[in-house]
Amino acid sequence: MATEPTSAESGQLDPPRSSRASGRTPGERRPRLRAGLSYSLLGPAFVAAVAYVDPGNFATNVQAGATFGPLLLWVLLTANVVAMLLQYLSAKLGVATGMSLPAVCRARYRRPVVWGLWVQAEAVVVMTDLAEVVGGAIALNLLAGVPLWLGGVLVGAVSLLLMPMRGRGRRRFEVLMAAGLACLLALFLGQVLGAGAPLSESVDGLVPRLSGADSLVLAGGIVGATVMPHVIYLHSALTSDRYSLDLSPGAGGPPEDPDRPLRHRLLRHVRTDVLVAMGLAGAVNVALLVSAATLFHPGAPGAADSLAAAHDAYGRLVGPLAALAFALALLVSGLAGTSVGMYAGEVVMGGFLGRRIPVLLRRLVTMIPAIAVLAAGAGPTQSLVVSQIILSFGIPFALIPLVLVTRDRSVMGRWVNRRATTCGAWAVSVVVVALNVALLTSVFGG
Repeated sequence: MATEPTSAESGQLDPPRSSRASGRTPGERRPRLRAGLSYSLLGPAFVAAVAYVDPGNFATNVQAGATFGPLLLWVLLTANVVAMLLQYLSAKLGVATGMSLPAVCRARYRRPVVWGLWVQAEAVVVMTDLAEVVGGAIALNLLAGVPLWLGGVLVGAVSLLLMPMRGRGRRRFEVLMAAGLACLLALFLGQVLGAGAPLSESVDGLVPRLSGADSLVLAGGIVGATVMPHVIYLHSALTSDRYSLDLSPGAGGPPEDPDRPLRHRLLRHVRTDVLVAMGLAGAVNVALLVSAATLFHPGAPGAADSLAAAHDAYGRLVGPLAALAFALALLVSGLAGTSVGMYAGEVVMGGFLGRRIPVLLRRLVTMIPAIAVLAAGAGPTQSLVVSQIILSFGIPFALIPLVLVTRDRSVMGRWVNRRATTCGAWAVSVVVVALNVALLTSVFGG
């Protein structure tokens, strides 16, 4: 049964950061805002960052490192920089409008467009959940010999247990996700140190180049796994209800704009949150790819065949503790990632349609493809890579509306993008679309 959408999911597009949330004047709100600014704004990006180190990243990064060495490191770093830009724009949209990106789309676009965006966004959420559940199931199988299908059920059940924590206080959920990200970083920095990666070989991976169609397909998987479209929707919702600051054009006040210093301070904290969180996520991915490239290419190319093969190779080449760390990191990423994916699914439906469904029902629906893949005995690691390639096709459907609304002064007010920011975002859009076209040509053209 549908429930009433929250303010961030409303179909009404209010002026940016109006004083609708409180009867107090902007001047009365400012002291409270300044006092809690640093604490309150740091956190949302860490929830988004967890999605950038999910099992799909494990599969694509291990396969890239084992097959091509550090060749695709430049793709990974470029995708991480792009992710920083997109997450910054998404966070800024939420703070400026008090609405999520899906809610803004619902307020601005015609119904057929909104329904089309919703359908593809739900497909993105399902593919994301497939990667998280399959990855967690593989981890449980490696750690305890749990059958893959049962492991998938257990991962889904644990993710349901994590969701009530979000309802008791979003801050607790953010802290939990940040702790998971720190755990992943520690585990994989240990892997890099254990691998003894020579710096000179890793630096070679910074030169932009590819090596045949297989590297192109894998590059597309890395982009899909790194620039996650569902967290573009989610991040705007995470920041949308944090502040009630009147920064809209013509909102009152003298021409010198007394809120201008505070506005710049808000933007600075948003940027800091994104840079730190995305930087940590990028460090995890780089550590994973570099360790795989150092250990498996060309000495153990079979490690690229599956995550189980990579686990065995870590144990054989580095030791049992390295294999254990790899499996634990995979489990942490699967559990944290599927919780974030469920959260994103709620934001997508609530924003685009103004409706919600029970969490249990959403959990069951999104788990069906993953459990079907595991029960059918399909290659789980290859399923992860394919899911990330599919995700890359969902990026433009989140990216283009994001650029359109953040460049629109009627939506963003004084928070509107600078021209250089908009040009950079459009350049990213063109590159991503071109990559998708190249992927289609490569896959279907043989």
